[in-house]
Amino acid sequence: MAEVAGVQRSFIRAAMNAPFLERDEERALAVRWKDDRDEVALHRLASAHMRLVIALAARFRHYGLPMADLVQEGHIGLLEAAARFEPDREVRFSTYATWWIRASIQDFILRNWSIVRGGTSSAQKALFFNLRRLRARLTRNGDERVSDKVHQHIATTLGVSKADVATMDARLSGPDVSLNAPLLDDDSGATAERMDFIPDNAPLQDEVVGDGIDSERRTKWLRAALAVLSEREMRILHERRLSDDQATLESLGAVLGISKERVRQIENRAIEKLKRALLDRHPRPESVLV
Repeated sequence: MAEVAGVQRSFIRAAMNAPFLERDEERALAVRWKDDRDEVALHRLASAHMRLVIALAARFRHYGLPMADLVQEGHIGLLEAAARFEPDREVRFSTYATWWIRASIQDFILRNWSIVRGGTSSAQKALFFNLRRLRARLTRNGDERVSDKVHQHIATTLGVSKADVATMDARLSGPDVSLNAPLLDDDSGATAERMDFIPDNAPLQDEVVGDGIDSERRTKWLRAALAVLSEREMRILHERRLSDDQATLESLGAVLGISKERVRQIENRAIEKLKRALLDRHPRPESVLV
């Protein structure tokens, strides 16, 4: 751990000691990278702006993620900015890169801050990163209780609903809780977990087995009933009712050399024959169709 910390300090020290680039030198390096894919130029351009990455990453330290990870994500944003930068627009690279670095760090925080995924829209991102600041400014005397009026003011300021503000406020107010965390502990030493109190909406095992047996029985009945159909009736019924890609009356008629109206008549006749065959074997239709 100490060795890792030492490497991080050395990296930050090297980034802070990297020389600044004059406008003309910066533009020349950006042109060399854009036109010639000169990796030496890219390295010098990125190294000169790593202090910007570190400064922006430091602003997000209070989200509880490792500083090294924030710097790494910011470096990815820096490289993305270098790939998209247009030197001919006469804008300093640091001005352009700031947006990409901040966006990369914020996306990383949103992905890793909680196991519960939040919204990814621009409004939801603004809510996530500005809620604490606005709440602290609007809440007087350090009172942590937030009124509906404060939530409404924040919602209006950021362009989101008050319900979204309340939900995000609740998420930011407490850490994730494991479903395996102990919840109850009685005198007998028995411990219950939160997982034990989550309702299971899946069917019971006897229902699953019963449905499987009924489905297998109905499949056998249907196969036996299909034996009453002729080869052409069976083909039309299969193409029209049993296939994932259902054929049209016109296309099926063209294949069989008959009109589409004739295909429709044969299809209806096959369905009626199939119904009669099933009812003859099983007078109670609900036992077959349910």
